[in-house]
Amino acid sequence: MRESHAAESRPYHHGDLRRALVDAARRLLETDGPSALSLRAVAREAGVSPAAPYHHFKDKGELLDAVAHEGWMMLDQAMADAKAKAEGRAKLTAIGIAYVCFARDNPALYRVMYDAARDKESLPMEVKEGEDSAYCKVRNTMVELGADPDAGLDLELATVAAWCAGHGLAEMAGFRQFDHLKEELGGEEAFLHAVFSHMGLFPGPHQA
Repeated sequence: MRESHAAESRPYHHGDLRRALVDAARRLLETDGPSALSLRAVAREAGVSPAAPYHHFKDKGELLDAVAHEGWMMLDQAMADAKAKAEGRAKLTAIGIAYVCFARDNPALYRVMYDAARDKESLPMEVKEGEDSAYCKVRNTMVELGADPDAGLDLELATVAAWCAGHGLAEMAGFRQFDHLKEELGGEEAFLHAVFSHMGLFPGPHQA
């Protein structure tokens, strides 16, 4: 009943099939989780024939890659918006908090983004390639804050360390054992600020 209603309320418009399928896949992720995704289910959600997805995706794996790509683009934008609103040394912390909040607000999509890369040799190209990518935002922000752009391996390792810090906190921030800290500090964002400020790479608000 839910699927037929979704198809009726969100009809497919000719010429935008790929977008319709990716959007349908994201809706299914949010409501039913990754296990519910199949090309047939996505076709029903998008209101198209079961054969329609095969015009763009040869299998579920290619569809998940497209959904993951969408997620990385969304994360890039969230980090850029957060950085633009921060000042001075607080920019790096703002990027980290944006990363954690994105993972919190889009848990199924976030999981697919990493699962889609798990069996590949590296993270998708859009993660590290291009000055607007999430990875480059972290690295370039470090350089803006005084890191040596010619540091080579040290700069690369510092960027990886910062990324791992954000990823680790994203995985653990929702644990109930931290509820008392969030309450004591004044909320979840204050908790995230405090945790990042205790990591050497992330300056606290007093250092902005």
